Amino acid sequence: MDSQQPFTTPDFTTAEPAPSEAAPPPAPTQPSVLHRIFIGAFGLRAGWSLLIYFALLFGCIMLVRTIQHQVKAHHDHAAKSTPATATKSEPNAPEPINIMLIGESSVFAVFLLIGWIMSRIERRKFSAYGLGGSHSINRFLMGSLWGLIAMGLFIAVLHFCHLLVFDSRLDFGWSILSWGLLQLLGFLLVGLFEEFCFRGYLQFTLTRGMVGLGKLISPEKARSIAFWIAAVLTSALFYKAHTGNAGETPIGLLNVFLAGIVLVVALWKTGSLWWAVGFHMAWDWSQSFLYGVPDSGGLMQGRLFATHAIGKPLLSGGTDGPEGSLICVPILILLIVVLLFTHSSPQPPLEPKSLPSPDTPDSPVSVVPLEITS
Repeated sequence: MDSQQPFTTPDFTTAEPAPSEAAPPPAPTQPSVLHRIFIGAFGLRAGWSLLIYFALLFGCIMLVRTIQHQVKAHHDHAAKSTPATATKSEPNAPEPINIMLIGESSVFAVFLLIGWIMSRIERRKFSAYGLGGSHSINRFLMGSLWGLIAMGLFIAVLHFCHLLVFDSRLDFGWSILSWGLLQLLGFLLVGLFEEFCFRGYLQFTLTRGMVGLGKLISPEKARSIAFWIAAVLTSALFYKAHTGNAGETPIGLLNVFLAGIVLVVALWKTGSLWWAVGFHMAWDWSQSFLYGVPDSGGLMQGRLFATHAIGKPLLSGGTDGPEGSLICVPILILLIVVLLFTHSSPQPPLEPKSLPSPDTPDSPVSVVPLEITS
């Protein structure tokens, strides 16, 4: 009788394949053509972002103009039905502070809303566009201090060179405090609006859109090059926006462009817009309220002093105000030097290669490019 082998339970577990029999790793899936058209290394491509941004901006402008037209039509109808008892305002009358507050707060709210919408579309934190980062209050206060110092130095030079005369004091008592605070609020809104408009979302998006061009020039410094190309473009837009001011002169517009460069350097060296917002506010407030000089040819209601320029407009600024003087050029260059030596290192790169999720915490390194990371 044959001997029988003992019964064993079959092993149904999957055996580990030999190293030579291991399955090859799956090939990486290539993004579709449509994906490559719309999505780049930094998420939604900058060109599409700017197209959506300006479409939203155009829609808001048309809405505001429609509302303004309706309000004007209603006002004109009411004016025709009532006797004309009010006298006409003077052509060079100071701008009422309430018009400034309403106008600046409205446009800033529009740009904030559009920026927030773009942050949702691009899946970024809103603070990436400049109104974030660490030490915001300290940077705002430091920018404000330098704005007061720079304008005070400027006015002192004009006065001692007999290019600016203080005629009389216009405000006394509690009126000084009320007008000063109202104008401070107004120029804070001006600083927030203009900095976010020109050096916030636009500077950020143009920078990431120019990285490819920067790589062609120097792969190691591509993001730095992209930032400065964007800086020239946003400063040119800042210049263009001021050409509509009735009192601007060619020298004044040159100083506007240089001021744009100063404020971009502040963004580069501090990593946020807060230094620039504080400087912008203090610079405009001190010349419009504290010294009572024209700002781009315009005077504000509630000035502390009445002044007038004398001498050659090329040096005094003439009707444009101090910003129309050639003396402003070395003041602005001095500010660039101050920024370069008081802030030793720029912020880290534009943003990490892996795009941040909207749920991840803010990082203060997401604004200003320094160099390409490997």
